[in-house]
Amino acid sequence: MAAPYDLRYDCGRISLDLVATAGHPRTERLAGPEELTAWLVGAGVVPGGARLGGVDRAWVARFRALRELLRRVVHGELRGGADESDLALLNRTAASAEPPIRALRAPDGTLVRALAGPPDCAGLLAAVARDAIVLLTDAVTRAQLRQCEGEGCSLVYLDTSRGRRRRWCSSEVCGNRERVARHRRRATRGTAEGGAPGTPASASAPASASASASAVR
Repeated sequence: MAAPYDLRYDCGRISLDLVATAGHPRTERLAGPEELTAWLVGAGVVPGGARLGGVDRAWVARFRALRELLRRVVHGELRGGADESDLALLNRTAASAEPPIRALRAPDGTLVRALAGPPDCAGLLAAVARDAIVLLTDAVTRAQLRQCEGEGCSLVYLDTSRGRRRRWCSSEVCGNRERVARHRRRATRGTAEGGAPGTPASASAPASASASASAVR
């Protein structure tokens, strides 16, 4: 089973983390029931230790469908307004009853969140859909939405960084790729200006001058 931290980015909300499971690079992170179960626990949709024996391929298909719906809605809102039919579908998905939760005393004395019973797929879908609705209808939180600046990446995240200077969905993925590309551009400029990478332009000047003198002679 894939580890939960392999199945999410630090997007800042459960609904955005679901969209990120099909993000950049374009790999399917919800490949089957085991991956979906790991994501549900890792992203906090259900508490750790919850019994999720009913997760099957039908669950995977429904969560993928919600993921695509959320992608359309979020990007639509960033462009000025999501399609009304998509909003209606999001509202219908959120209408199901979420799994009831309760507080239990852990062995160390702390209170932990637990489900009152095994959750059904519709209830968990509703929990993620409601998270998206709360996000998009909160003016303050919505203003923090940013699209990743990585080339070819369309992931959206909440920028809660100091000064609102976060540029990438993941510093380790898109951020690192941008740093590598920047280094290559500098190396290419150095090659164009001075010959071999890292060779100052002045170092090649004497050779050029000698070649010109020989041509004249």
